[in-house]
Amino acid sequence: MSQPGAEPSKAASTAVQQSDNIAHALAGAGGGVLSMVLTYPLITLSTRAQVESKRAHSTTLDAVRRIVQREGISGLYSGLESALFGISVTNFVYYYWYEFTRAVFEKAAIQGGRASRKLTTVESMISGAIAGSATVLITNPIWVINTRMTARKSEAEETLPGAKKTKASTLSTLMDLLRQEGPKALFAGVLPALVLVINPILQYTIFEQLKNVVERRRRMTPKDAFYLGALGKIMATSLTYPYITIKSRAHIASKDGPKESLNGSLKRIIQEEGWKGLYKGIGPKVTQSAITAAFLFAFKDVLYDMMASARRKGRIAK
Repeated sequence: MSQPGAEPSKAASTAVQQSDNIAHALAGAGGGVLSMVLTYPLITLSTRAQVESKRAHSTTLDAVRRIVQREGISGLYSGLESALFGISVTNFVYYYWYEFTRAVFEKAAIQGGRASRKLTTVESMISGAIAGSATVLITNPIWVINTRMTARKSEAEETLPGAKKTKASTLSTLMDLLRQEGPKALFAGVLPALVLVINPILQYTIFEQLKNVVERRRRMTPKDAFYLGALGKIMATSLTYPYITIKSRAHIASKDGPKESLNGSLKRIIQEEGWKGLYKGIGPKVTQSAITAAFLFAFKDVLYDMMASARRKGRIAK
């Protein structure tokens, strides 16, 4: 027979956990937006290098000059609107599911009498896989639109001197895509994106294990999170970059283009461009990923601490 007050206590505990999950999700979304704004020009350079198969620029600086000359400084921020929406939704969904799964594992650890509540490597990877898969399925349409806006598909549009370029909005890009290619186009690149779930799995597993090492000695600081976040992302992005290239190209492929399997895309790129074709744009991408992850982890911890402090003050006020 359950004790009086046991059920309300359990409900209160669930409500607190749910509130904590949402706080982590909001902190992740806010951190993602701030870090994206700081590093977006590097995303533009990397995406264009990935999708412009034969027209690679000799250096990153040369690519910057060409884009600014052709489109102005704003060209480096093409698609920023959809990217900010995308990163906020992506990070909210990812962190919500990651913290939800983490809480389940921690509860199981307590019930099983395990000495430490810290996630094991396997538990970190499972949490990352669940969170990453949910995120891909929910947010893929946003990133298809963003890649279409960031990349300039038409070579003629880019090279015609003095041509007036009308900037497409996120909504007009979406409507054009649906009208010309149908809803299915919004899920282009889902397979390589699901394969790329291994990227955040590696990133967060490396981060969590290094964090555990630091916390055995002292409390984690935003500076620690900055460096550990950068290290985890550099390693994860370097290992998974070929699939990032394939995903970007799938996002801009039209409905009339050749339908290729994942392995087919890999083989074709290697045949036409060599192994280096799989790594076009890796310099700015790894740099951007490392800086973004570093700022994200640092911002997220600060934002989460601010929200946790506000919640505590709110409870005391009541």
